[in-house]
Amino acid sequence: MRKVDLCLSSEGTEVILATSSDEKHPPENIIDGQPDTFWTTTGMFPQEFMIRFHKNVKIEKLVIQSYLVRTLRIEKTTSKEPSDFEQWVETDLVHTEGQLQNEEIVAQDGYATFLRFIIISAFDHFASVHSVSAEGLVVSNLCQ
Repeated sequence: MRKVDLCLSSEGTEVILATSSDEKHPPENIIDGQPDTFWTTTGMFPQEFMIRFHKNVKIEKLVIQSYLVRTLRIEKTTSKEPSDFEQWVETDLVHTEGQLQNEEIVAQDGYATFLRFIIISAFDHFASVHSVSAEGLVVSNLCQ
């Protein structure tokens, strides 16, 4: 089986929820595959966004490119609806002045149909997420 970036909109993935939205920097930018686009938060925390895969996937490695994110929690579920989330990862990111944070997570038990990303705190009033990419495999179609 070939490994693909499971988080790209071109793979059928969608951002189905975001707690803030700026028309110049909408949440869909996280999964558009373009290096110069991003989603920005408003000035209050926590902030979150949720990604839906159109397939049941097994994530082996997750890479989040962000700016000014301090603490990030990722929850996952294999439900057909966005419910019954379990905490998967919680991590404190390193502040990188003037450059993107590039957080790589090698996934344990990475089966998911939905991922919820919760930015618990940030290094400033605003934070941005430039991309989320997930290397892994499609396990099954949700239609089955």
